[in-house]
Amino acid sequence: MPDPWETLSSWLPGLPPAALPRLQDYATRMEDWNTKVNLVSRKDMDQFVTKHLAHCLAATTFLRLMEGMQILDVGTGGGLPGIPLAICYPQAQFTLIDSVGKKVKVVEDIAKGMALKNVKTLQARAESLPAKRKFDFVTGRAVTRIPDFYGWTKDKLRTGRKNSIPNGLLYWKGGDWKEELKGLRLQPARTWDVAKILPNGDFADKHILLFPPEKY
Repeated sequence: MPDPWETLSSWLPGLPPAALPRLQDYATRMEDWNTKVNLVSRKDMDQFVTKHLAHCLAATTFLRLMEGMQILDVGTGGGLPGIPLAICYPQAQFTLIDSVGKKVKVVEDIAKGMALKNVKTLQARAESLPAKRKFDFVTGRAVTRIPDFYGWTKDKLRTGRKNSIPNGLLYWKGGDWKEELKGLRLQPARTWDVAKILPNGDFADKHILLFPPEKY
């Protein structure tokens, strides 16, 4: 069996060198917590690095963030994609929210244990956040149907073009997203095929979609 961290590094050679040991620390903490709280499918835990971490980190191939950017990770679960991205973008500020209290406590414990100063956690639903709270990016990984997720989060986005891609919702989606959005005005401004970023992995029909902060 190939070493999963070698596979990750071969897929993503542009990862910051300082990020790798921190990602390994996160994976260890996740493995420990997952025996107590079901954060990731237990049958998937053996493939956590190449299936879950790599999936989240595919965004690092096209995303560059300026200092002080604000990111909201909705439905963070065990901190995916929020914590891996926070590790890779220490210059940005991440707010990780989930409606399930025990998951938020786990993520808070992990972030504190790793001294991730750029991570805040909150038990909340996106639609319940104050209207004045605005973010440069909202992230979500297979939380629910795209139209529902966009409806919850579109008011949380501020417009801007300071980064490598325009501000917006970055959504990790598996399956036929085109069918889900068929007949709707809501359509992604950009799409990335994860299988092309991470070749020979288990990422067929998985995409990262960018939706602009517009009112549909």
